Amino acid sequence: MEKKETMRRIVLVPVPAQGHVTPMMQLGRALNLKGFSITVVQVQFDLVSSSSQQFPGFQFVTLPKSLPKYEVEGLGQIEFMMMLNKTGEASFKDCIGQLLLQHGNDIDCIIYDEFMYFCGYVAQECKLPSVIFSTQSATNHVSRCVFSKLDLDKFLIDMKDQEKQEKVVENLYPLRYKDLLPSGFGPVEPVLKIRGEVVNKRTASAVIFNTTSCLESLSVSWLKQELGIEVYALGPLHVTPSPPSSLREEDKGCIEWLNKQKSRSVIYISVGTVAQMETKEVLEMAWGLCNSNQPFLWVIRPGSILGSRGVEALPNEVSKIISERGYIVERAPQIEVLRHPAVGGFWSHCGWNSTLESIVEGVPLICRPFQSEQNVNAAYIVSVWEAGIQLEGEVERGKVERAVKRLIVDEEGAGMRERALVLKEKLKASLRSGGSSYNALDEFVNYLKTK
Repeated sequence: MEKKETMRRIVLVPVPAQGHVTPMMQLGRALNLKGFSITVVQVQFDLVSSSSQQFPGFQFVTLPKSLPKYEVEGLGQIEFMMMLNKTGEASFKDCIGQLLLQHGNDIDCIIYDEFMYFCGYVAQECKLPSVIFSTQSATNHVSRCVFSKLDLDKFLIDMKDQEKQEKVVENLYPLRYKDLLPSGFGPVEPVLKIRGEVVNKRTASAVIFNTTSCLESLSVSWLKQELGIEVYALGPLHVTPSPPSSLREEDKGCIEWLNKQKSRSVIYISVGTVAQMETKEVLEMAWGLCNSNQPFLWVIRPGSILGSRGVEALPNEVSKIISERGYIVERAPQIEVLRHPAVGGFWSHCGWNSTLESIVEGVPLICRPFQSEQNVNAAYIVSVWEAGIQLEGEVERGKVERAVKRLIVDEEGAGMRERALVLKEKLKASLRSGGSSYNALDEFVNYLKTK
């Protein structure tokens, strides 16, 4: 019997972290506009919570606490995700059972973040279709797939050779073999274990990537051949009309400050919602930014400077100079900032959300990645799109000053800006009727209706 066409329901399960919740909610909004009812299953850890007021019509369900708060606070990113996957399965199964009763068995699909892989087991047990959503780049997923097939012992020996580290993976330029190795997460073993779980598709029938073919054509094509299930590149999702999906209050005062600056003169600095820096690194950044003589908007969130609550870690003399040339906020409305005509460049950690947001607005980047996925994104920005420069090694004020001037003042930066603007137009075209992302979303919607 054919399923009814009205009130088709999709269950979304995001990772409880800003960088994962945001694109998942954007996906939910895109599907809601296509006529689907949306239920969002949240994990209650008092770390983040979505506001149902921002997404009227969405149903929000919260799983009961399965980890004491003190245990969560003591865990690193990888350990937290592994523990969550161990403890979340039973309560999620109960949740799905309740939803099936509540909605008359009318759940068309569970779409879960690739790091919430316990959802795949529950979907299989409940005989429900499931789709994986990757909030990271398609290229990063390629790197994990390639890595999973390597002889690990031999690979680790090879990585002691500098020449082999720099060798480009066959047919996957600009990925180097050293880019395949996880970095920035602590001990390698837990990272490798969770990577193995992520590349295992289980019974999922499709994978969604928040990207578009014009940005990662080689990687998207590779995945379509390699994964053996449907692959949908239907991003950038943040362009979909939707209410703000930030989970934290943003400082809008910086927009008034930007209004007073010259066109394309400001360097915007933000290293995401997780990365932490040593006080020495922050001081060198501050001096370099001041010495560049360019105005700058700098996001220094609480906890981003190790051993300090934030701005108070800066000496008075630096704070005085910053007050003359810069503007510091704890949180900024990033898309609005990048869209502002005064912004000429973005110093970024190269998380995928930030990378997409910068490219969509035609803003070139200074890349300062912290973790392996961000290294992959930085490689694409610099070597494939040629829309940025990478700051490598120790952060020193002289290097910071030169990087800012290269991007904002020099002809080299003007060329990067031109290429970023070309990418911006390609992205806009992919989202219009007949474009690759527009078509991919329609194909995914039709696919869901046949399940």
